[in-house]
Amino acid sequence: MTPADDAPRPLAGAATRFTPRVFSGIKPSGGLTLGNYLGAIKRFVETQNAGTDSVFCVVDLHAITVWQDPDELARATREVAAGYLASGIDPERAILFNQSQVHEHAELGWIFNCVARVGWMNRMTQFKEKAGKNAEKQSLGLYAYPSLMAADILLYLATHVPVGEDQKQHVELTRDIAAKFNHDYGVDHFPLTEPVIEGPATRVMNLRDGSRKMSKSGESDMERINMTDDADTISKKFRKARTDPAPLPETLEGLAERPEARNLVGIYAALSDSTAEQVIADHAGAGWGAFKPALADLAVEKLAPIAAEMRRMMDDPAEIDRILARGADRAREIAAPVLTRTYEIVGLVGRGR
Repeated sequence: MTPADDAPRPLAGAATRFTPRVFSGIKPSGGLTLGNYLGAIKRFVETQNAGTDSVFCVVDLHAITVWQDPDELARATREVAAGYLASGIDPERAILFNQSQVHEHAELGWIFNCVARVGWMNRMTQFKEKAGKNAEKQSLGLYAYPSLMAADILLYLATHVPVGEDQKQHVELTRDIAAKFNHDYGVDHFPLTEPVIEGPATRVMNLRDGSRKMSKSGESDMERINMTDDADTISKKFRKARTDPAPLPETLEGLAERPEARNLVGIYAALSDSTAEQVIADHAGAGWGAFKPALADLAVEKLAPIAAEMRRMMDDPAEIDRILARGADRAREIAAPVLTRTYEIVGLVGRGR
């Protein structure tokens, strides 16, 4: 069977036969921030604790789509792993590994490069944002990043991926690639993965500018909470966070044109396992002189123990490496048969010898 054109075709009921499984990953470039914790790791822990089959990855191959200092990349990879572990990921209950230890990611990524279409890649907004006016000078890896991300997910036949809004388009591309592969080869091999976007702080914003996402690479350290910050630093940053003069409104709608206020309310809700509506109900009319210290105290209570455990773990890199290696072995137990079957479907002979 040959593909009639380059349009993806959803396969009816494609995900119904697949065991529910979550896959997600964090790129080790720069340090972990509060955005990584609330938007990703905290949700991963909840998924694990709910008993869902879970695979979590440090996506170091994605990191090198832009140049990385080798020593810093190694350190950052271990820091992300320490962040997972200190936050509550149990390497016996979930699979935790770094991407480069499982070569099947790169192999399936190449097959998907041959399935995905240039037109699809040209529509990826994150590449446009990162490349800016210098697209011609960017690496081919950065351009093909979403295809490798699809391989990361589908290598484990993952049915769900918890992501922020900024990654939703990449999961939609993953679905397109799976649908086209299934159609072109007349199989029901890959699931049509669903993005999971939920929670009060799936997109944590800059503490100095509520219109910009909290970033590891921001100009000022005061605009982000690093997951390795100590209690005093966490408190100081929240107390100095930018706000507007008005008190908190009576309803959530009152935050619509107040990005800094909306961001802090969302962070409070996520840290307290509440909702933004409940935070507003509890603090309506409060001034920032009262709310920001309350938020700072809550953040210190929740984050300082994680930061301390991360620092402890980073003092023992050999133990982190052991955990990642064991996770990679477990990951390959799932990934190798999936790739072998993919090779057979495509007609590539000799896999597994």
